[in-house]
Amino acid sequence: MTTIGSRTMQIDINLSKCEGHGLCEQLAPQVFGLDDEGYVFLKVDQPIPAELEEAAAAGARVCPVAALRVLR
Repeated sequence: MTTIGSRTMQIDINLSKCEGHGLCEQLAPQVFGLDDEGYVFLKVDQPIPAELEEAAAAGARVCPVAALRVLR
């Protein structure tokens, strides 16, 4: 998981907090999706690919109920 010279990122999803606002999906549709019930899910495997880390972090930051947390 860890490689020299690069960081790894994971996104922790707290589904009990998710209210399905969808801001994460709007900001980072390549990383986040909403299921049929409106709850967030990751579209990519963890750790988050390096090229999507910025988008994933931005999507997590806009969650109005803090259901997404960036882990490094």
